[in-house]
Amino acid sequence: MSKSDKMFPAINGLLLILAALTMVAPLVHLLAVSLSDPVYANAMLVTLWPKGLQLDTYREIFALDQLWRSFAVTVYLCIMGTFVFLLFTTSMAYGLSRPMTPKRTWILKGLLITLVFSSPLIPNYMLVRSLGMENTLWALIIPGAMGTFGVIIMKTFFQGISSELFDVAKIDGCSEYGIYARMALPLSMPVIATLSLFHIVGLWNSYFSAIIFIRDKDLFPLQVVLRNLLITGNVQSEVGIAGGTIDIGTPVTPEQLKAGIIMVATLPILCVYPFLQKYFVKGSMLGSLKE
Repeated sequence: MSKSDKMFPAINGLLLILAALTMVAPLVHLLAVSLSDPVYANAMLVTLWPKGLQLDTYREIFALDQLWRSFAVTVYLCIMGTFVFLLFTTSMAYGLSRPMTPKRTWILKGLLITLVFSSPLIPNYMLVRSLGMENTLWALIIPGAMGTFGVIIMKTFFQGISSELFDVAKIDGCSEYGIYARMALPLSMPVIATLSLFHIVGLWNSYFSAIIFIRDKDLFPLQVVLRNLLITGNVQSEVGIAGGTIDIGTPVTPEQLKAGIIMVATLPILCVYPFLQKYFVKGSMLGSLKE
């Protein structure tokens, strides 16, 4: 290896570490602010390490009914939304991967058009309202129930499965539904895990659809509450804090509450990655090997 070839991994690794630090540092700073004494937080003396460690911020945050309600709504959206997404995406992809499906080429072309032309906001809103889904959580689940990108990935993977396996299953008397449920889905678990991760992260971070379709505050997802808090800057009105202080005596500043709520909204989705990361690269590669 030449000298430049030996230096490239070191330089590349250093650049990646610096890029990772730019993403992690803001979260570390917010965590330090939320755990610091209000005196240091107000004076903006906190950087990446808490000063005057205290947990009063999180005691008050965990006592907020509105926050827990929005957290439960978001968890429900992630679970139900991902289930519906996988149901529609995998079934559509399996149908398009089978050569006996009529007009499958035209159906695939119609799906590809949606990658270029998306539905405008006003017709989309009118459609959701006409279907009676306005101000319901279904308005956040059904419009994204099937993604063209996911269908293409799953279709490519299903086509890569040996057709002899399907032929043997048919000889044993297995129907197309049985092949789909008992063979195709178990073999595609890495791809399913990858698509699930993408969809869960998207649902967890989405707020625009909820702002458009949801009127009831009890149905607001966590990100809507967080967005309203950061834009208005009024912690009391958004999450129901009376006075911005806690009963045990130590005043908690609005900035600390904002930092703490951001951490509470961010950490759960970050904890999902370690459990699905082993499927991530494998699933992404498997779905793109053959066309």
